[in-house]
Amino acid sequence: MPLTKKQHEKIMKQGKEVFEMLEVYDRTREWPIGREKLYITLSKKIIQKLKELSAKTGTPISRIIEESILKI
Repeated sequence: MPLTKKQHEKIMKQGKEVFEMLEVYDRTREWPIGREKLYITLSKKIIQKLKELSAKTGTPISRIIEESILKI
């Protein structure tokens, strides 16, 4: 039984993130989930601020950076 356009749109809306992940996997053969290490260079001033914020909140520096980038 073929899907109607409305049903198709509903499925795409609900599973958009999953479909996008599958598209990435089809292109790269790697799952776009999980975490990966990245080496970056930051100024000493920024690193100090990140360490202070990490100590104050108990949040790892990597999570602080990740959350900040997701807000962009």
